[in-house]
Amino acid sequence: MKKMILGCLGLALVLSSCVSQKKYADLEAKHKEAQDLLNSATVKLNSCLEDKASADARLKTLEEQNAFLKANNQELINNMGNLTTLTAKGADNLEKSLESLQEKDLTIRKLQDAVTRRDSVNLALVQSLKGVLGNLDDEDIEISVEKGVVFISISDKLLFRSGSYNVTDQAKQVLGKVAQVVNNKPDFEFMVEGHTDNVPYRSGVLLDNWDLSVKRATSVVRILQDDFSVDPARMTAAGRSYYIPLAGNDTAQNRAKNRRTRIVVLPKLDQFYNMIEEGMKDPNIR
Repeated sequence: MKKMILGCLGLALVLSSCVSQKKYADLEAKHKEAQDLLNSATVKLNSCLEDKASADARLKTLEEQNAFLKANNQELINNMGNLTTLTAKGADNLEKSLESLQEKDLTIRKLQDAVTRRDSVNLALVQSLKGVLGNLDDEDIEISVEKGVVFISISDKLLFRSGSYNVTDQAKQVLGKVAQVVNNKPDFEFMVEGHTDNVPYRSGVLLDNWDLSVKRATSVVRILQDDFSVDPARMTAAGRSYYIPLAGNDTAQNRAKNRRTRIVVLPKLDQFYNMIEEGMKDPNIR
């Protein structure tokens, strides 16, 4: 009986040992499977983390590019607005420039018309002088127009004796003809200039050629005023001495050319402006 009991106990221990080892083996297999799954999941997790990091980096780059493009787009929009403003201003400035050019062109045309009228008046004055003076020797009197101004140059031998400032009777006849023309042109002023050669003046009470040239100019002015009723307010007397010669003072012939009295006929400035204003009223030049 005792042996039977011991035998049963031994058999129970053997069976118990066999069951435990089988369970252990199953558990170990399951553990390995779980470990493999864990390792596989870890690998996948790391791969996902890397993909996420890559995606995050790409997202950041895209966000930066998007921000840059938005900024550029806004800048372009602003520039387009500025360009539109500039274009409008440019068009306005261009229009104003064209208007200014048209106004300047009109002014120039009006001035040219006024100058043409002045030249026409001067030409008529020259023709009148030549008509009344007749066939005087060209060496004694010369009429010319330079830069819109009429010059009447009368030789010294026709007006004065040598070293004198008293006007000769023959010269008074010539001055009377000049007065006839200038009296018919009340809108003109004129200046009488005395010119000498460079030979020093040493006779009489005058100091030098300056005095002589001025004295001769005032003598002519007085003749025009007293004998021929030319308005003295229209006349100016001036002496130029020998400083504006027509030729070199190296020969007697050249010195004779330099001894002269010149009458410079000038339109009054207000008359010239009146001609411009009249031109502006002319519909043909608008």
